[in-house]
Amino acid sequence: MAARRGKAAGKAGAAKAAGAAVRPGADERSLVACLRHDAGFPVPDGLPAALKDAISDAQKAVRTRIENLLAAQPQARAVLAGIADHSPFLTDLIRVDPARLVRVLEGDPLDTLAAARSATVAALEATKDEDAAMAALRRLRAETALTVALADIGNVFDLATVTAELTATADLAIALAVDFLVREAVGARKLKKVGDEGLGYTVLAMGKHGARELNYSSDVDLIVLYDPEVAPLGKDVEAAPFFVRMTQRLVKLIQERTGEGYVARVDLRLRPDPASTPAALSVDAALDYYEREGATWERAAYIKARPIAGDIKLGHAFLRQLAPFVWRRALDYAAVAEVHAMKQDIHAFRGHEAIAVEGHNVKLGRGGIREIEFFAQTQQLIAGGRDPRLRTPRTLEALAVLAETGWIGEPARAELDEAYHFLRRVEHRLQMVADAQTHTLPEDEEALAGFVRFMGYEDRAGFAQALTVRLARVQDHYSKLFEDAPPRAVVEGRLEFPPAKDDRETLATLSGLGYADAKAASATVRGWLAGEPRALRPESVREELAAIVPLLIDALARGGAPDAGLNAADRFFREMPTALRLMPALRHNPDLVRLLATILGTAPRLGEMLAHRPSLLDALLDPAFFGTLPDEPELAARLDAELELAEDEEDLLDRARRFRQEHHVLIGVRILSGTLPAARAGEAFARLADILIRALEKAVAARFREAHGRLVGAEVAVLAMGKLGGREMTAGSDLDLIVLYDFDEEHPESDGPRPLYGGQYFARLTQRLVSALTTPTNAGQLYEVDLRLRPSGRAGPVATSLPRFEAYQAEEAWTWEHMALTRARVVVASPAFRARVEAAIGEVLRRPRDARRLAADIVDMRGAIADEKGDDAPWDLKYARGGLIDIEFIAQYLVLAHAANEPRIVDTSTLRVIEAARRVGLLDAQDGQVLADACRLLHDLTQVLRLALSGPFVPGEASPALRRLLARAGAMPDFSTLEAHLFDTQRQVRAAFERLLSTEPQRRRKRA
Repeated sequence: MAARRGKAAGKAGAAKAAGAAVRPGADERSLVACLRHDAGFPVPDGLPAALKDAISDAQKAVRTRIENLLAAQPQARAVLAGIADHSPFLTDLIRVDPARLVRVLEGDPLDTLAAARSATVAALEATKDEDAAMAALRRLRAETALTVALADIGNVFDLATVTAELTATADLAIALAVDFLVREAVGARKLKKVGDEGLGYTVLAMGKHGARELNYSSDVDLIVLYDPEVAPLGKDVEAAPFFVRMTQRLVKLIQERTGEGYVARVDLRLRPDPASTPAALSVDAALDYYEREGATWERAAYIKARPIAGDIKLGHAFLRQLAPFVWRRALDYAAVAEVHAMKQDIHAFRGHEAIAVEGHNVKLGRGGIREIEFFAQTQQLIAGGRDPRLRTPRTLEALAVLAETGWIGEPARAELDEAYHFLRRVEHRLQMVADAQTHTLPEDEEALAGFVRFMGYEDRAGFAQALTVRLARVQDHYSKLFEDAPPRAVVEGRLEFPPAKDDRETLATLSGLGYADAKAASATVRGWLAGEPRALRPESVREELAAIVPLLIDALARGGAPDAGLNAADRFFREMPTALRLMPALRHNPDLVRLLATILGTAPRLGEMLAHRPSLLDALLDPAFFGTLPDEPELAARLDAELELAEDEEDLLDRARRFRQEHHVLIGVRILSGTLPAARAGEAFARLADILIRALEKAVAARFREAHGRLVGAEVAVLAMGKLGGREMTAGSDLDLIVLYDFDEEHPESDGPRPLYGGQYFARLTQRLVSALTTPTNAGQLYEVDLRLRPSGRAGPVATSLPRFEAYQAEEAWTWEHMALTRARVVVASPAFRARVEAAIGEVLRRPRDARRLAADIVDMRGAIADEKGDDAPWDLKYARGGLIDIEFIAQYLVLAHAANEPRIVDTSTLRVIEAARRVGLLDAQDGQVLADACRLLHDLTQVLRLALSGPFVPGEASPALRRLLARAGAMPDFSTLEAHLFDTQRQVRAAFERLLSTEPQRRRKRA
């Protein structure tokens, strides 16, 4: 602390030397005297309007004090102006308690934080009231948040101090909460007075918390353990249920949002097998689990483990017992394959060099913080058992020791260290905006521009240059980490396939890998190497194949269904017309071999498409595959160029279908490889459908006019509805469409060789368009099309006039039809007609409604869907309680109930509606975060399942490969953790549904 104070005093002295005035009698260590505006904010002439507004309700003395402080300190004025302009969260902290700002500005920041913690200790020790305890803990968090943010933005604290202070507050809050619960339990005689033997209940901090590297709005990852032999339990108190309840209370004390906010979000999913174990488990059970089935990722997690609350002695004893599991005595080169597999599960392709700015995740994205952490942790796991110096939990210390001990070069350490500092600064600034646990840069141009200014850059170009240079450096070091590692085919035993007969040792090896019919597997591979499939007959191809066979066999075995995977590979090779280009690519890119094995063994839908049309795999050999997905103009230009080559109408339809198939493969492979998140995948599928609809509508309309001519004033609009409208399509989505039209009714007859009248003209045109989209050709089918969302459903005409549509929506439409209309999006129309259609839709959505009646209608509809489809299967991600239907219905309710007064929430995307509702205050921060996170999770999992399976997902029947794939899609270390997270998420979503549509609980009792 003395060093930090010296640094702060040095900065104050520098400011003084530069001419900055220090208020009379002020301590030069005070935060206001130390703040620097070299964060890049301009110095305003006076107090900015946003800051004036934030302190407008303060007592006059407080307001005057702030004004005087900032008048004397232009550097501080610049920092506060930047916060007021760019951080609603910090501005709200100032608005709620302006006196706190005075206290923070006038004190040494380290002294301020120490005093806040001391006050919290005193408050907790003096109360038995849970509400009072929670309030004190939340005040501590708020004071920490404001102090650390000002010291961080104003360059008073370095990164180590920022993360240490954030961690210290979290440590203390959790320790005080445990102490409070223990005193309560002693008072209730559930526990005896804790003596020298200890409490027998310990809380371990994991991840960034354990490493004292917490970010500004981080979860705290905890593992809670107890020892019933040590715990001083009262008479007839059972250890397990008592400590589980105590842990649940602990989570409430820390996590529950009150009027004063929250302390931290608590994540207990790093405990052993979280889907089937309670919130707290015994030390013996935990040790037994790690001895039996602890995974490499769990070894990595325990590098950062640290006891922080309860029985600290018990926590340290547990970690000592676990040390042989985490730290292997010998140089653990056997772990290289597993570490390499973990790396591939995060990012599938070493050559995927695309680094974005908009929407880039600075933690999990390419070149991000996670890659720096992983770079260090993998080498710690390999060598830390032999060299205790490598066992530090802190990332930058680990990099330094790795350099000192020769595991990495000093230039690599220096570049990774500098990039880590920069990326953590970006991460913290992102989280300061709205106190959200986000690591993703804004995608919206205006929002990104604001964030760039908050980072202190004048424009996007300067920030983009600074960011991408560092991301590229990190990615380069990360990609080289395992470049000398052999392909991950760690097969014990021989794999040889002589042409004449099976090799006996090879059969034993195949059996050991899990192949149930080793002889059949051997015969299949021998057939490949003998050139039985036509594509494998060239000698050069078979030489390349021989080099990858062990890796392919191992990769298929790791999928969990080796025989089925090998059979799929056999069909694939036998149906390929040529492998001259593919086989060298497979040999020189082991990741592509694993990807092919993943597709064949994990995603039958995609594998079947490749098996029947292996030429689609050419797209994976295109260097453009490793770049960004094409935007809409580029994709449309490619399709137009392809369709211009069509010789006739049938050829045009074939080309459209092949175009769609190829791009579906590209999108699907990106989803499987983890390089394309669900939100982007849904948009990519929808973008592809949009341009195909437009291109075919244009072609169909041109041919139609040749036969039937034109109608005077004819206008046509194709509306995308459902998942297409919301840009949330999956590989299996059909197209929900509505066709609207208008024309001059005084001239109802078309002028072509075979004239048609009015509505008949547009009905025929619509039927032609649907036929072009749905009719199977030699190249397959394009899409299924559903027109049932049109007015009057199946009973209505296939195309509807705009005046009739407006009248129907105003007078006849049911609530569910208005709900569907929240996702309506014009795909095809002239600019003028598009404006008319969008205005008509907007008028319906912005109509004032009785919110309670609307909620009752939606709850009734949800109940009817549950009666028909069921809602008790959690892996039915759409229909389950707390599933996508619940989230979509909440979003649609918010639009219909509030668009009249708050039009900013109108959007066809469920996620964007939720996020907009949170921004404008229609959802509180907790519900908004829960629903947004749930929406992303469920869409991520749905994308994978729609690619992988054509039927329902049954966890017990799923291959290990698919379970791993789902875990990765859900950003969880394994399937058990994912399932626990999914079920917990669904419970939270359902609670939000019932709370927001408050008629639901009463209705459920009535139905029961």
